[in-house]
Amino acid sequence: MSPELERLIRLQDIETRAAEASRTVAEAPGRIAALDDKLTAARQAVADARQAVADNQAEKRTIDKDLLAAQQRLSKYKEQLMAVKTNEEYHAMQHQIAAATQEVSRIEEQALVNMLAADEVSARLKAAEAALKKAEAAIAAERTAIESEAAEMTALAARLAADRAALTAQMDRANVELFERIAKARHGLAVARAADERCTVCQVRLRPQVFNQIRHNETIHQCDSCQRVLYYVPVPAAAEPKSPPAGSAPSPS
Repeated sequence: MSPELERLIRLQDIETRAAEASRTVAEAPGRIAALDDKLTAARQAVADARQAVADNQAEKRTIDKDLLAAQQRLSKYKEQLMAVKTNEEYHAMQHQIAAATQEVSRIEEQALVNMLAADEVSARLKAAEAALKKAEAAIAAERTAIESEAAEMTALAARLAADRAALTAQMDRANVELFERIAKARHGLAVARAADERCTVCQVRLRPQVFNQIRHNETIHQCDSCQRVLYYVPVPAAAEPKSPPAGSAPSPS
């Protein structure tokens, strides 16, 4: 293979790996921010559940207070019933007793609903706290992994930059400029493999004589369509069938 073509292939490999490393480093803050959002949401779920428990308890205190007041009124009316002297007073007191009894029943129903809600909000809080604990552990581990990967990719990018500088110093300046011009126009991919008389990136068919020249890898050829520098990787020859041992009988046809 032409040394200059080989250097172009190596340069493409360096550029591709460097781009991947840079992309990983650039994406790290966003990935960490997404983790922070998840953690914030889990903490907010716990805060909401705790508030729901507090609201339920406050409602219970109000219900208990109202129930006690209604029961005291009912008890008072029943005591007053024993002291009435006329039928009119008796009927009026019975009406008040009936109303107070209904009020007690209504508040007792509220207390039952509140008690059922207390079980629900308590279970919700327990689940939210368990989910937060699990999220904190998972997110801490994932954050560490992201930060470690970003640090590794930063170091790799620095090494690749040094490798690129050393490699381009050995290359013909015109070829470096050719590479950079194509890479800029083709999203960083300036060198591509040719196979089956096609550019494997743009899939445009190559002229047979051009493909034959590319197969030798002795000169720099560009795809007529996408302008990428092309190279050829020979296909390994299939293993030839072994000859039968001397003197062995031929297999039946």
